[in-house]
Amino acid sequence: MIQIVLSSIALLLAAVYVSCTLWRSGRTIAAYMSVVAIAVSASVEFCDLAAVAGYFGDPLDWKRYSLIAEGVVPAAWLAFSLTHARTVAVRFVTVAQRVFLTASLIFPAAVLALPRSMFFYSPDFDSERILFLSNAGYVFYCGLLAYVVISLINLEATFSNASLSSRWKIKFDFIGAGSFLAVLIFYYSQGLLYRTINMNLMPLRSLVFILALGMMLYSLLVRGSGVRIAVSKSMAYKSVVLFAVGLYLVALGIMGEGLRYFGEGQQKTLVLGVAFVVGICLLVVLLSESAKRKVKVFIHKNFYQSKYDYRTQWLQFTDRLASARQGEELMAAILSGYCAIFAMGCGGLFVRNADSNEFNWAAGHELPGTAAVLRPDDPVLTPMIDRSWVINLREDAPVCLPEQETYFTANGIQFLVPLFGPDRLEAVLVLGRPVNKNEQYLYEDYDLMKTLARQAASALMNYRLSEQLARSRELEVMGRVSAFIIHDLKNLVYTLSLTVDNGREHIADPEFQDDLLDTLSNTVNRMKVLISRLKNLPEKRSLELERVDLHRLSVDTAAMVPGHGVISVTGSDTSAEVDREEIQKVVMNLLVNALEATDGKGPVMVEVGAGSAPFIRVSDSGCGIPEEFLRTQLFSPFKTTKKKGLGIGLYQCRQIIEAHGGRIDVESAVGVGTVFTVWFNCGDQGRIGIAEPEFI
Repeated sequence: MIQIVLSSIALLLAAVYVSCTLWRSGRTIAAYMSVVAIAVSASVEFCDLAAVAGYFGDPLDWKRYSLIAEGVVPAAWLAFSLTHARTVAVRFVTVAQRVFLTASLIFPAAVLALPRSMFFYSPDFDSERILFLSNAGYVFYCGLLAYVVISLINLEATFSNASLSSRWKIKFDFIGAGSFLAVLIFYYSQGLLYRTINMNLMPLRSLVFILALGMMLYSLLVRGSGVRIAVSKSMAYKSVVLFAVGLYLVALGIMGEGLRYFGEGQQKTLVLGVAFVVGICLLVVLLSESAKRKVKVFIHKNFYQSKYDYRTQWLQFTDRLASARQGEELMAAILSGYCAIFAMGCGGLFVRNADSNEFNWAAGHELPGTAAVLRPDDPVLTPMIDRSWVINLREDAPVCLPEQETYFTANGIQFLVPLFGPDRLEAVLVLGRPVNKNEQYLYEDYDLMKTLARQAASALMNYRLSEQLARSRELEVMGRVSAFIIHDLKNLVYTLSLTVDNGREHIADPEFQDDLLDTLSNTVNRMKVLISRLKNLPEKRSLELERVDLHRLSVDTAAMVPGHGVISVTGSDTSAEVDREEIQKVVMNLLVNALEATDGKGPVMVEVGAGSAPFIRVSDSGCGIPEEFLRTQLFSPFKTTKKKGLGIGLYQCRQIIEAHGGRIDVESAVGVGTVFTVWFNCGDQGRIGIAEPEFI
């Protein structure tokens, strides 16, 4: 009873699926093949139901009709797997596929030509529901099982090549079809193992058929159809591997059939021994790079119009280059990518030397280095440069210099691939020791080599440009370091210059002599500090914070700038946690700028106080700063209004003050004067590192 219910539901769903497919998918090859596959499976289900129920005549007669329908299963499901959700066109039907499809017609022809007794017999079918297979039946079901396995592999390949969005649409469709093929494999595997077909398993097959049709209907009606997938060549090779494993299992079943003629005690040992030996041999073959390359070449030559899956090769090669972080890694990625794609055992890279214009050895993959060089005027490179050719040393037989020929011959080098930049040859890539020594390389190989060469040359040039940019930045940093050093020295020299000028008039004054010695001592000490910093380049120095009296610091700094009353310091004692040496540098720079703005005549006034925060204010009545320059360029590095200035003093001052968490305010008018106010953060000073390490 339960079988009648399950089969009836399965037949009803099959009719609904056929109708919906013709309605939704239209008149397409894929739709017709889907209808045929489901209709054939439904016919098998109906005939088996009639045979098991026994209500409509001789059960074995109905099983004969079922056998005819089963004879169409290989062709129907193979065509379904080759067209379902795939890009279908006559030009895509390969020779091997046509052979398999044509061979599948043997099954219905054999069923129609041979009597029922040649396939199976059942002495007591009414009670046992078991068919015993004769030799023809055994071969028939073994072949049917093989075709079902191939169909399942094709479906897996189609699904694996689908994009994420396409997979979402076809997921339930393929799960349903794959589940039904899987249960057919289980159902017909009895014929392989026991030479019987156990029809007591029909409820399982019917149940899975119902589930499969339900999922396929849901996918068709809810998620839609119209997905068309192109199967890549890498998946074709994967399918070949699965097919080889399937053949291995089939071979074990056939071997088990043959072992019936051996003694009972020898069967287990012989089966295990042969199984292990054959399995090891199969594993060796599948892991052989040479075998894999031969299989791939065979598939590409006979199953596809093009030899390579260019999209996959390009993406994989690009990923290799993108993962490189250094020049050595980049060249290694180029070589390993070429060797993997073209199945080469070794590769090397000769890169142009900018000084000598020669191509010197730079990197190798399973290839030793060499002192031999390639020159643009060498005979072996002439056709490469003139015509952008890939040189095949075996076929083109170019003239090589003795040291080049020795190296190429010793290492089995076969190809020389040019890596061109925008206007010249940048590198030469050599490939050798092909995995498949008998493989023929044609225009497709050369085109892909040249295409990848453009990407490799671009990556090499980008890396070279990045190195040049890094060196330029290093030179720029050194230039800025030099500017800072020169600026500090200029301030010290200015102090010494004023001291010398005043010394001509006041050298005999004992008080001036004391001031002179103090100034020289302070200047020497500052020079020593500057020299000690130069020794630590390019180390980054943090602020050395301490509680400092800003008024005292301003007085001491003013004393270092000889002015004889030109500089006056007012205000009250105000403390702040700062780096004494760096803040003294700021005050010194502001004082020097103020003196230069007044031609050394002053007056320059320094005020120290604590309003909303501690501050030092330096004001002068000099030439002033133009409004446009004050607004846009005052604190920019290397920008100045002085004829002999460097334009980094105020930039350095702002960096130091900002490192302390403070700010600098400026007020100026041309012909009136300038006021600089340095505000110190009264809270969390010194959070930031010292400003100069950006350049030093």
